[in-house]
Amino acid sequence: MTDTEKDFSPGYRKHLEYPEMTMYELVSKTASAYPQEPAYEFYGRRFTYAQLMRRISRAAAALVSLGVKPGDAVTICMPNLPQTVDAFYAVSRIGAVANMIHPLSAQKEITYYLNLAASRFILVPDMFYEKVKEAVKEADHEVLILCARIQQELPLHLKAAYILKAGRPYLKYPLGGDVDWQKCLEEDHPVQLPKVAFDRNRTAVILYSGGTTGRPKGVCLSDYNFNALSISAIEYLQVSFEPGLSMLACMPMFHGFGLGVNIHCILTHGARCILMPTFNIKSYTETLLKRKPNYIAGVPTIFEALLHAEGLKNKDLSFLLGMFCGGDSLPVELKRRIDDFLHAHNAMIQVREGYGLTECVTASCLTPKDTWREHSIGLAFPDITYDVVRPGTDESVPRGEEGELVLKGPTLMLGYLHNPEETAKTLRKRSDGDTWLYTGDIGYMDEDDYIYFCRRMKRMIITNGYNVYPEIIENEIDKVAGVQLSCVIGIPDERRGQKVIAYVVPQDTARAAEAMKKEIMDALRKAVAAYALPKEIIFREDLPKTLVGKVAYHVLEEEVSRTGTSV
Repeated sequence: MTDTEKDFSPGYRKHLEYPEMTMYELVSKTASAYPQEPAYEFYGRRFTYAQLMRRISRAAAALVSLGVKPGDAVTICMPNLPQTVDAFYAVSRIGAVANMIHPLSAQKEITYYLNLAASRFILVPDMFYEKVKEAVKEADHEVLILCARIQQELPLHLKAAYILKAGRPYLKYPLGGDVDWQKCLEEDHPVQLPKVAFDRNRTAVILYSGGTTGRPKGVCLSDYNFNALSISAIEYLQVSFEPGLSMLACMPMFHGFGLGVNIHCILTHGARCILMPTFNIKSYTETLLKRKPNYIAGVPTIFEALLHAEGLKNKDLSFLLGMFCGGDSLPVELKRRIDDFLHAHNAMIQVREGYGLTECVTASCLTPKDTWREHSIGLAFPDITYDVVRPGTDESVPRGEEGELVLKGPTLMLGYLHNPEETAKTLRKRSDGDTWLYTGDIGYMDEDDYIYFCRRMKRMIITNGYNVYPEIIENEIDKVAGVQLSCVIGIPDERRGQKVIAYVVPQDTARAAEAMKKEIMDALRKAVAAYALPKEIIFREDLPKTLVGKVAYHVLEEEVSRTGTSV
């Protein structure tokens, strides 16, 4: 394969220059240029870039006063709140490592993430404090909990209402020697912030991915990775991310898409993030119409929900300048319906589908602005090169032939945290001397460099844009007394993309099914995230097997596909 110099389309540059800066420094540079422009807003309360920098400095001083040093991992277990943004860039400011995890993670998962990253600090909202407190008890080292409160960032007219309606039970937290984060921020900390030199090979962020197996792995990403994404993505998008424009930041910051695109791309170009801590179609629709963001990004299920939103009937969406879809495959028919919906509501744009992995931060290719090829996931970003190889080899296949998608470029991860074996499987040097990311996904490229995704080589379910690994759920189900065998699959679901179904073979078929279902679900709630919980548990006398005795999950998937039912 040759790395052609073919232009993507008029206006795109193939190669760019990337700054030798930390993420904090790049945002600080933007803030110096646009100090009075709004950086983010939360339920209508706006904060300028100058205020953002003061808040970051205050958070950085608080962290240093608590004992955080350069290289330490600070776990951020938060939804999209102002404190989350501040803390993330404060961690960057002092040269620490942001260990980003889902606040809905199960207790056991949180313990695992803390242990893997050797994190001695965790920032969490008060509503999840109790779960995190239990997770910390099981950690193999001492962990200090920093307890934040959502009401601290709400406008005055919402603050009291929130406390009365939802926040009162959590006012008793934190307990013991843990830290009230707001009080800590308000104190004077006469500390010297460390000088942090840019290091292209320093781990700045840890995100989590299943990689090529089911066990979550820490994806080590650098400042360079995120800054390269910010600059290359904006170049490719051919839209304006600048002061006066805004992005509805609904995708969470513990997700590469949410952190890399919804937050860092925006804050390094002077635009405004409209922070949404949770998604439901009513609040999303209300925010869309009230705040009028110029850009929205999300997973297919979010945009599917918009098509049926009562609140959008006959509404003008001409303020939308871009809609970006990732996290899961966008079916062709759904894309057509979304595009028709946009045009019917005066938004003269198309939904643009991207593809990528956490191992390269997030998207690495995207549908061009004004064109589209059916089933294609678009063209590569600047400085990203794609190839297709025969699975299990480094041998390139001819254009149009299916194989494993591989890519190289400036956003490739440094590796998996404490996992050199999986790193070696995923990042490989080829004959050109460059390191390539082996995606584990099957696809092909056409003669014009358009990329096509076909299917996944590894077993994984994607529900609401989140990766779910069946082996993890099966392992927990199999621990329940009376379970002989289990198999978890994903089946098509209009709202979620896929929903999780568990098949269970009990040791005693005469045992009451409802009682066993309750035992299984109780065990799973302690071990896996809420989004990964099975929507159905189906009992069977046996499960199909392969010739070597493994459960043939493909047979179950084919049964659902053939019959349209999971029973």
